[in-house]
Amino acid sequence: MTGDRPIRVVLCDDHAMVRAGLRALLAGSDDIEVVGEAATGGEAVAMAAALRPDVVLMDLQLGGDMDGVEAIRRIRTATPGPDTPRLLVLTTYDTDADITRSVEAGATGYLLKAESADELYTAIRSAAAGRTTLSAPVAGRMLAQLRAPRPALTDRERDILGQLAQGLGNREIARRLFISEATVKTHLGRIYDKLGVDTRAGAVAVAKEQRLLP
Repeated sequence: MTGDRPIRVVLCDDHAMVRAGLRALLAGSDDIEVVGEAATGGEAVAMAAALRPDVVLMDLQLGGDMDGVEAIRRIRTATPGPDTPRLLVLTTYDTDADITRSVEAGATGYLLKAESADELYTAIRSAAAGRTTLSAPVAGRMLAQLRAPRPALTDRERDILGQLAQGLGNREIARRLFISEATVKTHLGRIYDKLGVDTRAGAVAVAKEQRLLP
């Protein structure tokens, strides 16, 4: 409990059956109370502001106006300070990009839907108390990210990555950096090789994950 009352939880998942299952599951705990259900990120942001829950259980893949990461970011912005709900991701996805984006947005913990009921209870209690909880596979991936050496990009490659992140095409990048389009293409090929990707979007995503952007 939080003080002398149950931990107040808002569920955010775009599948009604999942929300119903979570509500039924959490009803088995005396110190956790579901006070609201949201089907979209926008609903979750509004409920967090109106209900002031202790914890929001947030799925990442949501239909509608925003994904779970953006909803986490907006909830933290809308309710700053001690009244900010703890944001606990509950999802089936454990990619490096999803984990990194969630943590950077302000998630307190990251849990997979395959976890047991007891693990979910523990994660909610930990989140309400301000402690971080990570599923074992998620913790393993984060450690692997920290231990992995970052690709050694040249200053020029970092410059080009920065232009890519702004959505510029090869011709625009060439004009801004006063180089030829052929040179841009050559640098892009080297960037793709170093980052292990084959698309512009992939390069930007990995660069953000590994904090390679200038």
